[in-house]
Amino acid sequence: MGEVLVYVDHVDGAVRKPTLELLTLARRLGEPVAVHLGPGADTAAPVLAEHGATRVLTADASEFADYLVVPKVDALEAAAKAVSPIAVLVPSSGEGKEIAARLALRLGSGIITDAVDVEASDAGPVATQSVFAAGFTTKSRISKGVPVITVKPNSAPVESAPAAGAVEQLAVEFGALATGTKVTARTPRESTGRPELTEAAIVVSGGRGVNGSENFHIIEALADSLGAAVGASRAAVDAGWYPHTNQVGQTGKSVSPQLYIANGISGAIQHRAGMQTSKTIVAVNKDAEAPIFDLVDYGVVGDLFQVVPQLTEEIKTRKG
Repeated sequence: MGEVLVYVDHVDGAVRKPTLELLTLARRLGEPVAVHLGPGADTAAPVLAEHGATRVLTADASEFADYLVVPKVDALEAAAKAVSPIAVLVPSSGEGKEIAARLALRLGSGIITDAVDVEASDAGPVATQSVFAAGFTTKSRISKGVPVITVKPNSAPVESAPAAGAVEQLAVEFGALATGTKVTARTPRESTGRPELTEAAIVVSGGRGVNGSENFHIIEALADSLGAAVGASRAAVDAGWYPHTNQVGQTGKSVSPQLYIANGISGAIQHRAGMQTSKTIVAVNKDAEAPIFDLVDYGVVGDLFQVVPQLTEEIKTRKG
């Protein structure tokens, strides 16, 4: 059984959930080998081992924090040459997709982005994607080189599968391009206490039907009762009711939670493209002919100003 490189997304050693999902997928293909770049390897290694990493390759250098993307590509390329993996899995974030694309180019390999599932086959890993604004589901296989695949968050369960997790130092030589783009400043994002939108297991979104920024507290209250992230449609964002960072859709963020609740959202293709791969979809809309109802698992035809607060209170009651 061959080895599968898994790029570790972390914050100072605190491993983020999409990486643990990748380890689950990697075990379907072969033996997971985690690649941890930057500080915190001592903290991350036991977590990675608990979730199936047979080895943890680590490297720490100032270049990873001081410069954008390329030093990490240099390190992943070094890992690929050292391991000769049968595949490389990377979280499907903005940075992750850029790292994966650059790595595939260097390795002379094909790349598949935004996969929602990965499975083994005799001819190599097969990735499932939701394409053309989520209108089609495709299965693809890379025919040249080492498959490089980015996977959307919430595409696989996080499963414990203890392995050796032996920590090994990775020797990295940075190329001339590594210092091409320097990070000059960082500003921490204000925490809302809610999960990251693209990683959340539950997302509650509001659209044009919310009818103003002053009413989004109704959406936030429902989200908080469920421990969910808050999303917004493009119409709500364009109207200035909610930040662009929370926009779900083709020109916003793509999400694939276990549960997606759309409130006052008509279901235009622009929005559907960003949430159609959600496992369970619920919609609340007073227009019984809204396109969103063609997509949902459960639909409520009603005024969100009446339905959502009642739902929030019912959830609180049952939790209490």
